[in-house]
Amino acid sequence: MTDAADRYFWLWDTFFAFVYVAVVCLVLFVANGVTAAERYGSVGLLTVILLLYVFLARRELVTERLGWRRNLFIATLFGCIVGSSVLVPLSMYSFFAVVPLLFMTLRLFPAIVLTAASIFTSMMISLVWDPGSSILNAVIPLAISVSFSVMIGVWIHKVIDESVERRDLIKQLEDSQAEVSRLSHEAGVAGERERLAGEIHDTLAQGFTSIITLVQAAESELGRDESQVRKHLSLAVRTARENLAESRALVAALAPAELTESSVLDAIRRQASKLTEETGVAAEVVVQGDRRPLTTGIDVVLLRTAQETLSNVRKHADADSVEIVLSYQEGSVVLLVTDDGKGFDPSAATSGFGLRGMRSRIDQVGGSLSVTSSPGAGTTVELEVCT
Repeated sequence: MTDAADRYFWLWDTFFAFVYVAVVCLVLFVANGVTAAERYGSVGLLTVILLLYVFLARRELVTERLGWRRNLFIATLFGCIVGSSVLVPLSMYSFFAVVPLLFMTLRLFPAIVLTAASIFTSMMISLVWDPGSSILNAVIPLAISVSFSVMIGVWIHKVIDESVERRDLIKQLEDSQAEVSRLSHEAGVAGERERLAGEIHDTLAQGFTSIITLVQAAESELGRDESQVRKHLSLAVRTARENLAESRALVAALAPAELTESSVLDAIRRQASKLTEETGVAAEVVVQGDRRPLTTGIDVVLLRTAQETLSNVRKHADADSVEIVLSYQEGSVVLLVTDDGKGFDPSAATSGFGLRGMRSRIDQVGGSLSVTSSPGAGTTVELEVCT
């Protein structure tokens, strides 16, 4: 509101100056039946009001800070306007400028009471000083003045209340925008952390698990089958190199390294071949429908889901064979991974990140995931994403 006052208060300054000059001219050049002392005394009191406004009220009204000065200002204003009206009745026209000051510094009801009291007092003192004046001629201007002053005052308070309400709404809006910005930042940070956790789990953690498994297998063959040792170590080295490529891609915020130079189907086939090489589980990849290019986000979800599912087969299923079906359907693509392992109870609580990470990643592309399994009956994982 202070900024608005700074911009528009000059209009009130102009009005106040106009009323002051006009009333002083009336007192000096138009008023009849008054002495020079009364004229100059009235002008002096009007000038005191002007000085109070310029050096006290204006600055405090703009900044909305009157404090203890409010009572001093109102009392002096009351005394000056009544005194000026007693000396020269025409100076009562200064109420056009003084009344708004009362309503800008006081609450509505006290401002109405004080305005009426000022006008009434001025009228009564004028009658006392001029006994020949008609009471009716005094009451009619009194009623008009009070009514007009009240209307002006109510309008001023309405404008002030609207300005305060607008200021409060703007403040609330600014606070809300700041809160939304903060929450958006926190949500972005949380989302990025979850994304990185999923990437690390799907790539580096699984790669390190494979390396440990291969090294342990090589250790078990030491001194018995050197060809198997070399095979296990060769696979471990290759997995380590793939992990290194994945970590570089992750740091560079690129797509999975396996997708940078090949299609998602080729990447899934490599994952199936890797499973067979490491565990001996027969893995078959089947393609249905007409292949078509997909967005990078969908490619990543398909690859990571296949990768996580095959990792679960390696670690938990104790399966003999796995079938991976990539089906290009009208308006969607479906990934179906089925193993003949020992299965599990999908409703049982787990502490791992795998399925939870898969569901989180799939939700980001608007896909759906279903897991069908039971103890001793194998497992089927189905992913469908609209394209």
